[in-house]
Amino acid sequence: MMEWMTLLAPAWIMASILPFLTAPLGCLMLWRRMAFFADTMAHGTLLGVAMAALLNLPLWLGVSAIAVILVIFLTLLHDRRLPNDALLALCSATLLCLGLLVMQQVPSLRASLMGYLFGDLLAIDRSDLPAYVIAIGVVVSVLALNWKAQLRLAIAEDIAQSEGVRLMVQRLIFMLILASFTVLALKAVGSLLMGALLVIPALTARLWARSPMQMVTIAFLISQLSLTLGLWGSAWLDLATGLCIVLVMATAFFISFGVQRVMQSLQRSF
Repeated sequence: MMEWMTLLAPAWIMASILPFLTAPLGCLMLWRRMAFFADTMAHGTLLGVAMAALLNLPLWLGVSAIAVILVIFLTLLHDRRLPNDALLALCSATLLCLGLLVMQQVPSLRASLMGYLFGDLLAIDRSDLPAYVIAIGVVVSVLALNWKAQLRLAIAEDIAQSEGVRLMVQRLIFMLILASFTVLALKAVGSLLMGALLVIPALTARLWARSPMQMVTIAFLISQLSLTLGLWGSAWLDLATGLCIVLVMATAFFISFGVQRVMQSLQRSF
C-alpha cells in the first residue's frame, strides 16, 4: 500500500489542487455559454506542443504562445454578426488539423501522441508540483479578484456594462485564465479531454445547485471525487488516467440526472 501511495502521491496532489481552478472556471463557461471555448483552447495545445518540438523550445512555452495568440485572434474576430459557437468550431477544427499536420513532421512526437491527446496524470513528478501549485495559485487569485465582474457579465452583459464593468478587459482576462488552464491540464487529461474536465462537473452541479456559490461548491466536490476515483481506478485497472477520470465524471452526471428524474416523478405522484 505504501508503494502505491508513493507512486500516486504527486498525481493525487495535482488532482486535489486542480479543482480549485476547474470548478469556478467551468461554471463561468456554462453561464456564459462558452463550453466550446475549452475545446478550442485544448486543440490549440497540440499545435503548441508540435511547434515547440519543431523549434527545440520548452513545451510549456509553445503551448502558452499558441494560447495567447488564440486569445488575441478570437478577440480580434469578435463580431456581433458572427455566433461565438460557430467561430469557436472554426478555430477548433483549424487548430486540431494544424497540430496533427505539424506533429507528422516531428517523428519524436509520434510515439507520445496518445499522451498528448488523452493525458497521463501519473506522469507528473514530485519536482513538477511546486511549479503547478504556484501557477494554479496565481491563476485562481486572478479569477477571484475578477469574480464579481465575471459573474455580472455571465448574468446580464448589458447591465454589467452599464454598471461600469469593462467588457473587453474582462473577456480578455477570462480567455487568458482559460489559456492558463490548458497549459496546466495538458499532462492531466490531454488536449481532447480538457473540455470535459471543465464542463461535466459544472453541468452535474447545475442539477442540484440553487445559487451560483452552491454550483461552484458542488462542482468542486464532484471534481475532487472524480479525479481521485479516476486516478486510483486507472492505476488499479491499468487504464488511461484521463479516460477514467472523464468516465467517472460522466457516470456522476448520469446518476445525478436519473436521481433528479425519479425525485421529480415521485413529487408529481404525491
